[in-house]
Amino acid sequence: MRNLKVFIAYNGADYHGFQRQENAVSVQEVVEKAIGKLLKIPPPVIYGCSRTDTGVHARRFCFNVRVDSKIPCGGFVKGMNTLLPPNIAVLSCEDADDDFHARYCTRAKEYVYLISTKPSRDVFLQNLAYHYPYPLDIDKMRAAAELFLGEHDFSAFCRAEGKTRVKTTVRTIYELEVSQKEDLCEIRIRGNGFLYNMVRIVAGTLLYVSEGRRSLLDVQNAILTGDRSLAGVTLPPEGLYLNEVYY
Repeated sequence: MRNLKVFIAYNGADYHGFQRQENAVSVQEVVEKAIGKLLKIPPPVIYGCSRTDTGVHARRFCFNVRVDSKIPCGGFVKGMNTLLPPNIAVLSCEDADDDFHARYCTRAKEYVYLISTKPSRDVFLQNLAYHYPYPLDIDKMRAAAELFLGEHDFSAFCRAEGKTRVKTTVRTIYELEVSQKEDLCEIRIRGNGFLYNMVRIVAGTLLYVSEGRRSLLDVQNAILTGDRSLAGVTLPPEGLYLNEVYY
């Protein structure tokens, strides 16, 4: 039995996240069915590196799957890309150690949140970036971003029901950068793990700082006290991308 380590990319606009759903189409379901069809077996269970919410995208998402097949990795990639819909693509495949697990072996993850500041909607970014038709104060956002670096309790930046899913709300942020090129702002965050909606709330907090609706002191106190009201809004899912997974 082989343990395949596979990286995929997907546009999540048409999916209810990665995780298999009972009453909605997910990325996991579509990929599992394609593997079953390729290998002429019942759809196997794949183990993803992360859950992603409805409408969230992934540039490099990792999963592992156990198969009893001699198909070459190159043939797996080509065959899967023939069977998958245009909004999902297999990027690479390799044989992994038997104990490799896409989720539990993760050392760090990187997310990107995109904000379009064009005055009018960019139809070519539909469902691919959050449209915010106002100027951003990038300097203020960068100053606030520095406050997130390091190990902190991020309970103020987690959706309430998400706190029951984890043993601790302490996470370490290694990097948080804010940049803008023309009318597209990119918030890039890398850490050892993230809470439910954490990246979207962090992005919303930086946006509130830009607007003057939150101060640097508010952000500091949100981190220190866990007071959700001191953080910002949860931004919509369409601007969020799982950018990289590190092992």
